[in-house]
Amino acid sequence: MTTASRQRAERSGRHAELLCIWLLRLKGYRILAQRFRVPSGEIDLIARRGRVVVAIEVKARAALDIAADSILVQQRRRIARAFDHFLARRPDLAQLDRRFDVVMIAPGRWPRHVTNAWQSDF
Repeated sequence: MTTASRQRAERSGRHAELLCIWLLRLKGYRILAQRFRVPSGEIDLIARRGRVVVAIEVKARAALDIAADSILVQQRRRIARAFDHFLARRPDLAQLDRRFDVVMIAPGRWPRHVTNAWQSDF
């Protein structure tokens, strides 16, 4: 991947995350963290709505079905480990339910928010 294509991908990803943030806010979510990183993984967004804290993976692809297929088992494991780190740092969230969501974004389409996209079996 060239530097220019990497920069385009970075801009596209940030734009997709911004769209996702607004979508979630309109749905009543409060954003707790963006691009949360630890050595074991990264979470695009972490949000709360009511009694649920949610790790959200944002996928921007040419088509929604391609976005849906792009989250592999290894990535889900990394997200789950990062989520564990986040929650360990926030004891105030310990009693809340946790969930993994995906927001898929494709050009010319409304973003698709998939709640409870997978369970953490890791």
